[in-house]
Amino acid sequence: MQGLYDTVRKAQQVVQVEAVRVQKELAAAEFDGYCEGELIKATLSGNQEPVRVDITEAAMELGAERVSVLVTEAYKDAHQKSVKAMKDRMKTLAESLGMPPGLGAGLN
Repeated sequence: MQGLYDTVRKAQQVVQVEAVRVQKELAAAEFDGYCEGELIKATLSGNQEPVRVDITEAAMELGAERVSVLVTEAYKDAHQKSVKAMKDRMKTLAESLGMPPGLGAGLN
């Protein structure tokens, strides 16, 4: 029984170490999102933290109200890409640790 306990404890430690590694990778990653026409680019980290927003001169000529809409579009695009990358990475981690496929279903 002690052997099973030790095996489970070691597996938990491996999962914790790998999860921290994945979190660090994602924190260092950047994801760019664009609005329609790519007039604005929003960049988020893998932790969905805003990094920067680049606004073209052409976008500025559209006026504040339209720029606001375009920034929101770009931010949503970057957020979607960042979340997808996180889910994909966590699913890969679960698979590499030998977790049954059904457990990773919620990560899609």
